[in-house]
Amino acid sequence: MSGFEQLFPGALPRLVMFDLDGTLIDSVPDLAAAVDRMLLQMGRPPAGLEAVRHWVGNGAQVLVRRALAGGLDHDAVDDALAEQGLALFMEAYGQSHDLTVIYPGVRDTLRWLRKRGVEMALITNKPERFVGPLLDQMKIGRYFRWIIGGDTLPQKKPDPAALLFVMKMAGVRPEQALFVGDSRSDVLAAKAAGVKCVGLSYGYNHGRPIDEESPSLVIDDLRALLPGCLVPATGITLADLQASQDRESTVAVIGKFWMKVIKALARWRWRA
Repeated sequence: MSGFEQLFPGALPRLVMFDLDGTLIDSVPDLAAAVDRMLLQMGRPPAGLEAVRHWVGNGAQVLVRRALAGGLDHDAVDDALAEQGLALFMEAYGQSHDLTVIYPGVRDTLRWLRKRGVEMALITNKPERFVGPLLDQMKIGRYFRWIIGGDTLPQKKPDPAALLFVMKMAGVRPEQALFVGDSRSDVLAAKAAGVKCVGLSYGYNHGRPIDEESPSLVIDDLRALLPGCLVPATGITLADLQASQDRESTVAVIGKFWMKVIKALARWRWRA
């Protein structure tokens, strides 16, 4: 049973909202390069790819502060130093996104939803100035009717303001919408907005498994949402939808029809 069939029996959501970094694209290599350049300019040692992978997800300001602190806890970082670092980071990151790639299954999923008339929105904590160029580079910008960056509104995730704003613009009730993300901030924002949330297992949840955040569903590939699509070696985990139930109660559904999987994978590769 697909993700949509589990979460929306007999129908499709009217609106699907997506996070960007760690959900649709892997941008950490470019973010890490910009962070390391900033640190070197400030006379500090570079952080490296794996450290930055654990720090992203809460916007550029927090990423810079974590880099200056050398860890997730950044309360002790001087505000003036953080402002200096942010300016250097923004300059460095704006120069290149050549290392950023789109995750497998993203284009297939976006095309599938558009063909069925499902509205889509992008809600990210990335500064708005970087979002448009990245979407154009990945050739997926045309799929989204609404695009909300980290500085589009006064609040950013985990605040639900962006989700509530998009649902109001779309004329959609929370039970008709879905949010797809990869981090604690995404899950918290969806829950606060009263929206079901799908968590991607491959994202940037500060080094912690996304299922620890108890999203409505955990998947390994976006195509696992789609009815009739078999995804190689992908599990679907249905998380707790009842607050009174045991958090550890999950149902795993794994595709076992290997010949169909191989044929499906061949078709996707041919399309790519």
